[in-house]
Amino acid sequence: MKIAIICDVLGKENNGTTIAAMNLIRSLRAKGHDVRVVCPDEERRGEDGYYVVEKINFGIFNEYVAENGVVISRPDEDTLRSVIADADVCHLVTPFFLAHKGMEIARECGVPVTASFHCQAENISSHLFLMNASRFNTQIYKVLYSYIYRYCTAVHYPTQFICDVFERECGHETNHYVISNGVGSEFVRRPCEKPAEYAGKKVVLFTGRYSKEKCHKTLIDAVPLTRDPERIQLVFAGCGPLEEKLREYCAKQLPAGNQPLFRFFSREEMLRVLNYADLYVHPAEIEIEAIACLEAIKCGLVPVIADSPRSATRYFALGEKNLFRYDSPADLAGRIDWWLDHPDELEACRREYEGYSAQFDRDRCMDRMEQMLIDAANSRNAAVKG
Repeated sequence: MKIAIICDVLGKENNGTTIAAMNLIRSLRAKGHDVRVVCPDEERRGEDGYYVVEKINFGIFNEYVAENGVVISRPDEDTLRSVIADADVCHLVTPFFLAHKGMEIARECGVPVTASFHCQAENISSHLFLMNASRFNTQIYKVLYSYIYRYCTAVHYPTQFICDVFERECGHETNHYVISNGVGSEFVRRPCEKPAEYAGKKVVLFTGRYSKEKCHKTLIDAVPLTRDPERIQLVFAGCGPLEEKLREYCAKQLPAGNQPLFRFFSREEMLRVLNYADLYVHPAEIEIEAIACLEAIKCGLVPVIADSPRSATRYFALGEKNLFRYDSPADLAGRIDWWLDHPDELEACRREYEGYSAQFDRDRCMDRMEQMLIDAANSRNAAVKG
């Protein structure tokens, strides 16, 4: 098939949307499809199969936009038309201006449109300091439906949670395909020694962007409430706009000799960290899926997850001790202590997660994504024959 993929967010693979998009692109090409990508990633300019468009200039807000990993592309109609006109299907990764213009051109050309849902309402409203304004968030979902998703032959949701939320809030059903973004086969448990500086420590890991909705402070505040704070070494894997503020907060809340490690790790480095850590904590309040949590599980880490009603990640919990009250550092501290003090139960839970995590195999998930695109392309053929 000739597949047009329209994506506002592409570049360094340091966020879930970019990682999911690149995994899909690589998988479809490996299966022999002709994949053409419209994106704003300047590093892809001149690379076969990539059609680079300009980013919108936000003037004095450019620095804020860059810090928050937000990219909005200029909808270059000529480029979009050249890519979409003879495609069998057009897939939209993000629901912004570039995707909207791509959708209009695809409909004009009779090309079926599919889209992924990677943008929770709170991901938008948080930038306007309205993350907890439920009516405003509902309106965002309604706008997204009217702007993009009502025109789609099929919609991909990474979890049943976000599918249910979107269809309830926008007031419409979609032809939904619930498919995890998937975890690669490289994420497996393997022997790995801790760094010498962590000898005798229990490494508690969280992987996530340094931003408000990830709730790093909940985990930071939990450490002094544990039975033995000195034994815990926090590792915050990621990057983001709040790094300096989080470092300052840790300096006030935790002893000088027990400061967390803040760092963005390469893929190989991350695999090593996942295999020497003792426990994984996911305190985020807002999540569509949280592949980082699944990667930890695949590497043999037992997760402790915030039970936030606005997070899909809570559904990865296999028992009540894998959950904590999302607004309670004290409850989290109790869970951390319990797991670290019960190594036999920790090992038993790890083995239980081994079987559970098989459903998130990336190759299996990409097969299902391919089938969604085939189904959409076939709907066009059926309409032509009819």
